[in-house]
Amino acid sequence: MKKSLVAVIAALGACCMAVPGAEAKTLEDILKEKGVITEADYKEVTKVKPIDYKLGKGFTFTSADEKFQLSVGGLMQVRYSFFDNDVTNDVSQFNLAKGRLIFSGYAFSKDLSYMLQFGLEQSGNNKMLENAYVKYRFIDEVQLTGGQTKLVYSRDNMSSVGNLQFVAVSPTTAAFSPGYDLGAVVGGKVLGNLINYDLSVSNGAGQTSVRPGNGAQNNMAFLAHLQINPLGAFGYAEGDPQFSEKPLFTVGGSYYMNTLKKTAAATFETNNNGYAGTSGWLGRNAAVFNAIEEVEIDSFVVDTAFKWMGAFAQAEYFWGQGTGDMTNAHVNAQGFYAQAGYTVIPKRLELAMRYSYLDPNRNLTNNLQTEVIGAVSYYFNNHSLKLQGDIGNIHKSGATTDPLTGQRKSTDDMQFRMQATVAF
Repeated sequence: MKKSLVAVIAALGACCMAVPGAEAKTLEDILKEKGVITEADYKEVTKVKPIDYKLGKGFTFTSADEKFQLSVGGLMQVRYSFFDNDVTNDVSQFNLAKGRLIFSGYAFSKDLSYMLQFGLEQSGNNKMLENAYVKYRFIDEVQLTGGQTKLVYSRDNMSSVGNLQFVAVSPTTAAFSPGYDLGAVVGGKVLGNLINYDLSVSNGAGQTSVRPGNGAQNNMAFLAHLQINPLGAFGYAEGDPQFSEKPLFTVGGSYYMNTLKKTAAATFETNNNGYAGTSGWLGRNAAVFNAIEEVEIDSFVVDTAFKWMGAFAQAEYFWGQGTGDMTNAHVNAQGFYAQAGYTVIPKRLELAMRYSYLDPNRNLTNNLQTEVIGAVSYYFNNHSLKLQGDIGNIHKSGATTDPLTGQRKSTDDMQFRMQATVAF
């Protein structure tokens, strides 16, 4: 198995060296840089075209009166994973981590925008529809969105899968973050990009789902998010391969409230929200609650991030609480992660490290999970075309039982992943 792993690493490394690294510039970009044309001339020749292409956004079709626009793009991620497991068998496999087809644009007015996004990779819940919404901009400070969106909760989770500094989000992020949900969002930008906010109300049942007939139908999920960018717009893309010329800093937080009903001894009425699934903080504690009671969930996250001249750092702290309405059973969970990296070769090669910590039930001992992981990313064309690899250790306290003594034992599993990302 070790020989197989080495062979895969070597093959993927060869692919990395074989792909050309030059970024194409348009003729107008070159002429502007050389001073042949003025800024006014540049704007004239780069104005909206009936058919255009932009890497990462796809092909864009615009009507003659510029009242309608449609962009068609996509993203693919091919991943190789190797897990050296302490207890179970080792795993070596390729898979299509992400396959996305994205339609976006505006209709009738540039203020009325829309997005349809499909996840084409095989997934456990077989739900293809991800983003499906319309948004109307009244003013920058007030924008209304209706439909299915990814809830603005965790910074790590809000980053597009193609813009991550590692192959995937941290285990702590996955355990606490709600995903896509159906509802309405009011948000906007205040004082330029100094303050971003989002207030949402949604079904709380997860991706393309409503609560079942015997569920907690009178309840909705509520989320409030606030982000402060004192040095300018920050965004959610991780890493700084483009070498930001000025320092950028952000700090923010989110509060989320929902109510779910138990449907069986180990499940809730939905597992489409990450925290309610078997790997989420609430799902891991399903047995604590009565099989038919409703569980009120309160959780919050605070985050911060910084980037400048190729350096990037990001951290988040999560807290969650679940309370049963019949038994008053109580679960408190917490976790955090911190990651940092530096682009050692501008616009090309980045090195990064991450540590994550997850305590799914603070009332129990010997149930912690930690991750220590390092990553290498080679950018052929920013996040649109890159090759990433990460390797690290996942420690789980009390994850298995010693068959001789009956005592709980910890496990340390080595994880190696390599992934190619192409956005088009």
